[in-house]
Amino acid sequence: MADSTADIALFLRVLDHGSISAAARSLDLSVAVASQRLKRLETHLGVRLFQRTTRQLHVTPEGTRLAEQGRPLVEELDALTNDLRAAGSGVAGTLRVTTSSTFGRMYLSPLLPEFLEQHPRVRLQVDFDDRNVDLVARGFDLAIRIGALDDSSLVARRLASNRRVVVASPEYLARHGTPKTPAELAKHECIVMVGDTGRRDVWHFRGRRGEAIAVRVGGRLESTQGETQRDAAVQGLGFAMHSTWHVWPDLRAGRLVTVLDKYEAPPTAIQAVMPQRRHVPPRVRAFVDFVAERLGDPPPWER
Repeated sequence: MADSTADIALFLRVLDHGSISAAARSLDLSVAVASQRLKRLETHLGVRLFQRTTRQLHVTPEGTRLAEQGRPLVEELDALTNDLRAAGSGVAGTLRVTTSSTFGRMYLSPLLPEFLEQHPRVRLQVDFDDRNVDLVARGFDLAIRIGALDDSSLVARRLASNRRVVVASPEYLARHGTPKTPAELAKHECIVMVGDTGRRDVWHFRGRRGEAIAVRVGGRLESTQGETQRDAAVQGLGFAMHSTWHVWPDLRAGRLVTVLDKYEAPPTAIQAVMPQRRHVPPRVRAFVDFVAERLGDPPPWER
């Protein structure tokens, strides 16, 4: 198909210049190569495009039809190719991003106007969705995801650390006491996250000497939404394990406090996740670089 398109463009060039030799010179081809390509096009189409004499070329009716209907197509293809090359050499085009709703609202949304101001040729579409959607099937350029990367067909770039802490309200601690070790959480009301992978009722920690500690927790409230967990913890229902980015405003305001600070939860990361591809569009690289600079370690909620 590519050879045929190039041969049709050569045919049109012959018509414009009036001879094979003039068209060949304009394309930096030898006359022999140009003639061979025209014969190849005639063989491919099964028609004669020129009636050749010793001095002139006369276009056939089939050649006239090809010129009339083929020229707009070749010109459109040339325009498209030029646009794509321009986009490939600069930050331009439509960028489709998906991110979790809460994180996206709190930390990504405020950055978007500045990115668009820096790159006026970019059009941005952002989907706020807590599900790990199929990037390729849904046509997304990248996702901002938190935690482990499950799909090995994707590539990821770390944007920021994701420290997790156990929190409770001062009122709950005043009524029920503050645990000194992770094992004591089993005696307390804990707010549990549930999701597609089941109940996340085992909380993991690293001990003072680096040993792994796992504690099964439970309580009267389970939720698929981190916002519900946070709200319940603020209102004194019990303990919740949260990423610091999620509860930082409440920690700063004193609505929540951290406990078990000597026992760290295994850290994860906030990552930009992209489909594997040979050529990452400049608009994608520019966006990832921009977000990494704004959220880079230490992230703004830890500063």
